Formats: sequence, structure tokens, C-alpha cells
Amino acid sequence: MSPSLLRAAPAVFVLIWSTGWISARYGAPYADPLTFLAIRFAIAGALVSLIARLAGAPWPASRREALHAMASGVLLHAIYLGGVWWAIAHGLPTGVSGLIAAVQPIMTAFLAPTLIGEKISGRQWIGIALGFVGIALVLQPKLTGVDAAGLSAVAAPIVVNLVGMVGVTLGSFYQKRFVATGDLRTITALQYAGAFLAVAPAALLLEPMRVEWNLQVVLTMAWSVVALSLGAIGLLLLLIRNGAVSRAAALIYLVPPTVAIEAFLLFGETLSPVQVVGMVVTSAGVALATRKS
Repeated sequence: MSPSLLRAAPAVFVLIWSTGWISARYGAPYADPLTFLAIRFAIAGALVSLIARLAGAPWPASRREALHAMASGVLLHAIYLGGVWWAIAHGLPTGVSGLIAAVQPIMTAFLAPTLIGEKISGRQWIGIALGFVGIALVLQPKLTGVDAAGLSAVAAPIVVNLVGMVGVTLGSFYQKRFVATGDLRTITALQYAGAFLAVAPAALLLEPMRVEWNLQVVLTMAWSVVALSLGAIGLLLLLIRNGAVSRAAALIYLVPPTVAIEAFLLFGETLSPVQVVGMVVTSAGVALATRKS
């Protein structure tokens, strides 16, 4: 990839990734979350496999490399997306889920020195802290209506959402450590195979596997497969491969502010002065955390 396209990748990634929570909310009334994801992984895996074969992309040379790719898919897709989609479908407010997503950069920064020997500078720590403060300000209007009783009612979804955050954090490290080489097209296809093999049995055991195929579900599925599963995930893997894991994770801080702007532009939701300040603080924090020394 050219340097100019690589520089644009973080902004494009944030724009696409921010629609994941919207897709989860759109799909929730008409489809069981794990069932929806199992279908999404199957379609995405088939499409990426077809693209890889038509392009003549090389597949992993050994079974060990293929299994590493599938294992990273279980962490990055099955556990992460399964946790987020299940939590939202079972009543967790989107704003709370967005705040939980902000745990990932902090968790990544704490684990990076131990797991992959990646040093976190003082400037990056300041950026991570600023990012978290900014996210809290952005989401503050959505969180004010959630009292202790409301949170206790969704205790199980909160725990499941947190497990999802642990999954994507460990998946990023696993990707950097064990899947650092190879063609991203074939690796992505194997990741979706691993994710499908993990999610499909869970859907079969835990859900009636309900899907109402109306226009909203079809469009949500199409966007989830093409934009999120192919576009955003491909960019995430590219960012992990070409930079530090902690810098890639810090981009997650920009997602809730982006969602707030999208809701303002598309649905007329208001942006309070506190949210605008939070966006500025978040952007400053991400700039500090992601800038290379």
C-alpha cells in the first residue's frame, strides 16, 4: 500500500467502524445477534475466499499458520462482535457500550509491554488518559439517564460486553505476535472461518436462530459484510501490521464522537457544548497516543 493510502487508513477505519453500533441496533429487532453474526461471517468468509482465489493470493504454507489465523478470528470477531451484539440486543444502551469500548486502549496500553515488549511512552499515557476523559464527556448526555437500577438490570450484558473488549484486545496482540506475515486476504478468510465455527454452535445452543428477512435486515447485513467485515476489518489488520498495537487501539477513542456526529447529521440529534468539548479532548488525546516518536 502506498504511503498516502496508509496515512488515510486510520480516518477511513474510524468512519466505517463507527457504524458497527448502529448496525447492531438496526439488526436487533429482527434477528438474534449470534445468528445474524454467524450468517455474516459465513458470507464474508466466502466473499474474501473468492477474492483471494481470483487474485491468486497465497494461502498459509502450514497448518500451524492457518490455525493461528483462525484463532485470531475467534478473538477479533467471534468474542468481540458476539459480545457487543449480544449485549446491545439484550438491552445494554448504546452509549454505555460505547464507553465500555473505551476500555480497550487502556487495556492495550497496560498489556503491551508484557505481551509483545511494546514500550508505552509518557506522552502516550497522557494521550490515553485524555482520550478516556473526552469519551466520558461525549457520552455524558446518554449516560445521565441511566441510573444504578438501570445498570443493574443490564448487569449480564455489561459483563458480556466487557468480555468482548478483552477478546478484541487479546486478538490484536495475537495478530501482531502470530499472524504478522502472510497475505491479508487469505488470512481474513481463515479468520472468518474460525469465527463462524465458534459462533454458529453458540447460536444453535443459545438462540432460536430467528431472522426476519425484511429490507432493513438485508441492508444491515449487506453493510455489515461489505463495509465492516471486509473494509473495516481489513483496515484494522493493516494498521496492526504496519504500526504499534497501542496506537491502533487508541483510534477506538474516536468512534463514539464520530457516532455522535453521524447521528447529528443523519437523525438531527443535538450536540451539546459538553460533547463538542469532549470531541476536542478526545482528538487531542488520540493525537498524542498515536503519534510516532
